This record gives sequence, C-alpha cells and structure tokens, in this order.
Amino acid sequence: MSAVSIPNERASVTAVRESGRTSVIVIGAGINGISTFRDLAMQNIDVLLVERADFASGATAASSHMIHGGIRYLENGEFRLVKESVQERNGLLKIAPHYVKPLQTTIPIYSTFSGIFAAPLRFLTHKQGKPQERGAFLIKIGLMLYDTFSRDGGNVPRHRFVGRKKSLEQLPQLDPAIKYTATYYDASIHDPERLALDVLRDGEAAHTGARALNYVEAAGLAPEGLLLRDLETGSEFPVQADVIVNASGPWTDLTNESLGTDTAFMGGTKGSHIVLDHPELLDATGGREIFFEHSDGRIVLIYPLKGRVLVGTTDLEADPREPALCTEEEVDYFFDLIGHVFPTIAVDRSQIVYRYSGIRPLPHHDDTAPGFVSRDYRIERRKDAGLPAVYSLVGGKWTTFRALGENLADHVLEELGRRRSVGTAGVRIGGGNGYPKTPRRKLEWLRDNVGDDERGRVLFTRYGTRAADVAAYIADGEDAPLVGDALSTRELAWMVEHEMVRHVADVIFRRTSLAFTGDADAGVVRTIAEALAPLMDWDSVRVDAEIDDALTQLHDAHGVDVSAEAAADVSS
Repeated sequence: MSAVSIPNERASVTAVRESGRTSVIVIGAGINGISTFRDLAMQNIDVLLVERADFASGATAASSHMIHGGIRYLENGEFRLVKESVQERNGLLKIAPHYVKPLQTTIPIYSTFSGIFAAPLRFLTHKQGKPQERGAFLIKIGLMLYDTFSRDGGNVPRHRFVGRKKSLEQLPQLDPAIKYTATYYDASIHDPERLALDVLRDGEAAHTGARALNYVEAAGLAPEGLLLRDLETGSEFPVQADVIVNASGPWTDLTNESLGTDTAFMGGTKGSHIVLDHPELLDATGGREIFFEHSDGRIVLIYPLKGRVLVGTTDLEADPREPALCTEEEVDYFFDLIGHVFPTIAVDRSQIVYRYSGIRPLPHHDDTAPGFVSRDYRIERRKDAGLPAVYSLVGGKWTTFRALGENLADHVLEELGRRRSVGTAGVRIGGGNGYPKTPRRKLEWLRDNVGDDERGRVLFTRYGTRAADVAAYIADGEDAPLVGDALSTRELAWMVEHEMVRHVADVIFRRTSLAFTGDADAGVVRTIAEALAPLMDWDSVRVDAEIDDALTQLHDAHGVDVSAEAAADVSS
C-alpha cells in the first residue's frame, strides 16, 4: 500500500501560515462552529476553522445522540426554541437521512394528575423546588402542544396514549405499576461526529478559500493577527482576519480570556452517559427510546443504539477548566433509574463497555435550576480599536446547528458588508445526497456501489452515499482487514488522506464507533497504531506513544478496562 505523504508540518498548516490572511476565523470545530464554517464557505467567504483538538471532539461528541424538538422546553416557556427545533429536526431527517433517523419515544407514566399545582410554579420561577412527578394530564397537554409544532404537515405521527394493559403488551418488562404510556416521535443521530465531519467536508468543497485545521489553537489576539499555535509541531504564526467567531462552546469564556477579554457568558452543566452491552435490556426497549422523569425530577433516557443501550443523562454544575468525567455516583444513579423502569432486569458494572461525559454550552444561570437553564442561544459582539470584531456564541444545541450556523453567518456577513447568496435550508449534507429512500433502493445502491455484504453495509452506514467514493478508493490499492469487517488498511488510508486523522484516538473515538461499542481493546489500538505508522511516518517511539495516549483516554475518560501492559502483552 502506498503511503500518504505527511510532512513534519502539514501542508494545510503551511498554506495557512504562508497566506497569513483570511476574511473570517472560526475558533472551535464543534457542530456549531462547523455549521458556521460551511455556511460562510457557501457564500464564497474566505474562512478558516481552527480546533485545538480533533474535530467534533468536545461537547459535540458528548451528546445523547438525539435530534429532538425539546418537549420539556415547553415547561420553560421556550416556544421559539421548540418551534425551531422541531422544524430543524424534520429538516435533518430529509437532508441527513444517512445519520438522522426517526426515533419512537415512549414515556412511562405513574399517575394521572400529579404535578398540576407544581408545574405553574416551575414555569414562572424556573426553580425546581421539591421534585414532583408529572402525571398523565400534564404530559397529555405537553404532547398536544408538541404536536402543533411537530407534525411537519402531517408527516410526523401524532402522539398516542395507551393504558397499563396495552403498554405491558407492547413492552412486557416495564414496571407493572405504570398507569399509562405516551408515545411520540423524535429523531436519533447514530454518528454525531461523522455528521459533523460531513458538514465540514461540504464546507471545504464549497469554496477554495475555506480551510479547516485540527490540533491548532488560538493563542492570542494582536493587531498583527490572531496568533495560532500548531499543537503537532509547536510552531506559532499570526493570521489576519476581519472577523473572528468564538464558537468554542463551554470554553467560550476561556477562549475570550486567551484573546485578551474577560467574559462571563457561560455556565454549562455536566451530562454523563453509560453504554451497556446488555441484550436483555436492549430487547426490553422494543427498539424505542424510553424517556421519562426520575424521582429527583430529572429527565432521563434509555436508548437502544448500535446493538448497545445508551443510558443518560445527568445535569450537574461543571467547571470547563476541569475534564468532565462520568463518576461512580452517576453510574449508581443510572442503575437506579433502570431499576425504576425495568425492575426485573439486573444490571452491573461489568456490562458497561463505555462511559462518557461532557459540558453543555449553557449560558451563565445564577440560581436557576440546571434543568431550567435555557437551551436557546444568543450572539455577543465585541469590537476594540485596531482589532477585528469578535462574535461569541453563547449556547446552542445539536438539533438547531443548521439554523444557528445560518444566523451566526448572517451576523458575520453584515459585519463584512456582504449579502447572503444562498441559503442552507433543504441543502443535503454529504452522504445524504442521493440516499436511497426504500429498502429495495438501498439494496440496489449497495449492489451497484459497495457490495451487498457486511463490509459494504459497514461502509454505507459509516459514510452514506459517500461510501461509493471510499469503496472506489479501497479498490484502487492493496487492502487487508484490520478489525474484522469494521475497518481495513485502505480505509484507514482514506481517513488519513481525506478526513484529517492525526492520531489513533481520532480513529477509535470519532471516525469509527469502535470505542463506543466496546470494541476498542488494547489489541485493536495497537493494530491501528501500527497500520497508521507508515501512513504518518511514525517511528516505534511514536507508535508506542500513540498506543499509550489512546489507552489512557479509554481508561481515564471512558472507564474502559485497558492498560499499556495489556497492549504490550498483545504485541509480544
């Protein structure tokens, strides 16, 4: 297999350093920064996107894998956000069908009238008060309101209520103490990081002046430009711009501090999840997300995904200067809530294959209860003499990334004195172009483009219709399996050449689902590191460092039982 040429300093970094100028710099390559980048590129604006880690590796990678209208935001009175969210959800089902799928969601309900008197107080004060369960009456009102926002001209089914008997016929392992269940539709996002990467690649393709760099951080702002630091080589260089967009999510205040401005915009909360390899629990969900209120008033979920069960989420105060980790106390909390809904199903820590935690990019909220902090967003502008205008994004969520990117891009266009030339609503994303709509069309597409075997299906699931390009690339060189049907040597070369992979961790956490599903053990990590070595021109010392780094992340951040010693045992 021919090696992909990767010099000590990447050609993309060299090109940016030598140019020294662009119109707009977007700091932060989470989904909202990426969406803004794509929107500006579609307007033929020269735009540079920089991210200090890998693309979509922060809050974007710590989501509940949902694209949802936010039914509980109704209780906060955020009707504008709910309307925008369901519109964007319905739109994403059409423009990103390779990653965004309809999700049947069921709420177990234990009472009829509980919470009627507490709900108005919560609505008016946004304080949690004493936890009190929401009964069928309140949930019915909420779902009726939700339907009015959500129906998409009748394409989305209305919610439905059923009593205990029918509920237990449909989901036999639910707690028999329930009185009703309510079922409605939202949407799931199977591969958030890959959807973000698809949006980014669309941005790069839209305009030759659009460039994106991972592992490059913003280190300071001066009249000569924004100082950038390449974390791969340590080199620093300034780039001049007319506008800077700070889209660094929970770290927005810290980024502004590095740019010489003190702000107190953010007040994010930590949300944690666990992933279980638990066939009995997976079967008990009936393929639905179970979405309900726990005894402490928190909204939580049990969600079948990729042959595993995702359980979340918490809502705790967090410091963005500290790494967000899923604690043992949170695991106990998740086990308790599983027992609340499925009392006959036993769970234990041996069934956890992955855990993760992230900080939501919420605004500063003083004494407002975390669950009532607005999930909406706003844009703050600052302009100091002799420096470019800086726009800071405060808030934002996965579901609304397209609309948010368009809104933020409009602010930038106004600053530049430019007019919008094209909208992004209805524009298909990456592998959603030409996506087959029926099982028959899918089978035909597979046969014609990637093959109707397990490997072809893996590529189709991972890339959508972009899998045709990947398959053609694979066929054009020597290929061999790396991790069964999940990854091959030639596909890994594609990820390096076309998806800006820089580290083993990029592959196992974000270009594939190997870590999420519990399939990234020490042997897999070593295999991928050794396959990357000739592609990245790594020596044995660098290979060992990459293995150690990936295993450390798996263990420390995600609770996976791997170690450097285990990896050494595999290789010996």
